[in-house]
Amino acid sequence: MDFDLNEDQREIKAVARELLGARSTWARVREAATRGEYDESLWREIVELGWPGIAVSEENGGQGLGIVELSVLLEELGYACAAVPFLSTAVAAAIIDRFGDGAARERWLPGLVGGELRAGIGRSSLIVDGAGASVVLLVDGGRLIEVDPGCETLGTIDPTRRFGRIPPGEPFAGSWDADTSEAAAALFLIAVAAELVGVSQRALDMTLDYVSERRQFGVPVGSFQAVSHRCAEMLFHTESARSTAYYAAWAADAAREAGDGSDGVGEAAALAAAAGATAGREVAASAIQAHGGIGFTWEADVHWLYKRAEVDRALLGGTAMHHAVLARAAAARLTAGA
Repeated sequence: MDFDLNEDQREIKAVARELLGARSTWARVREAATRGEYDESLWREIVELGWPGIAVSEENGGQGLGIVELSVLLEELGYACAAVPFLSTAVAAAIIDRFGDGAARERWLPGLVGGELRAGIGRSSLIVDGAGASVVLLVDGGRLIEVDPGCETLGTIDPTRRFGRIPPGEPFAGSWDADTSEAAAALFLIAVAAELVGVSQRALDMTLDYVSERRQFGVPVGSFQAVSHRCAEMLFHTESARSTAYYAAWAADAAREAGDGSDGVGEAAALAAAAGATAGREVAASAIQAHGGIGFTWEADVHWLYKRAEVDRALLGGTAMHHAVLARAAAARLTAGA
């Protein structure tokens, strides 16, 4: 059995790495964050490539690929810490394509896939691109709700993105049934976990470069046992996040192909979310520490990754709720086998 990406998926990854490496440099990220705006020229290029509709069916104007391909792009965008509204728009489009009714698809998908509209997605207290969104998908307590309210702007420690929240008491336009909501919420978790894979990998790569070049007592600091052990732990967390995120993405695509939108996907998403949230914090924090005194300064670029990781952790809801899902699933299997 082949657990690697196929040839087409590797090509998508290579194209994304090349484009973002050239267009989303740290200087561009810093410029966008300082202005408090997205990198609109990069976003236009992304739209022209059709990325917002990569996981939207062809009949609805997308590329007809799956959550694995979407995860590939999210990993690379996380690696670049790109200042673009891709996560919210592409994931919302994929969810509406899979779980929305005909009216919702007709109303929102052309604009989302074509980049004319933007979506917000998240929890009512923390929504990526909620302010100014044309449509907002909420994930709260296992529910995913399509709404069209006015979101309040919300500041976070990550200035590379725009955030909002739903004011208390805001009426909702409607909601999906429980099974559909659970499956849709799982896709959101998988997407954020995939982005955290890229964030963690970039933090690891930057750390390895730094400790290989930085010298103390005439030798690279990476040769010190404590530093090498810390880098090994960073690699462990990154690979754990990667394997669980791509397994969850595969499970989502397999469930759709089999005509079952939820079987096993919720548990896989919880596993990916728990591993991704853990990796995001541990790897990004370790990267700052390994960079020494410079790691805590504004001039260093590693802090952008830490900020992205921390807000992504909040979007995932931390780790405790996902560990509880996994514990209940394991207990259920034990009970069924007793």
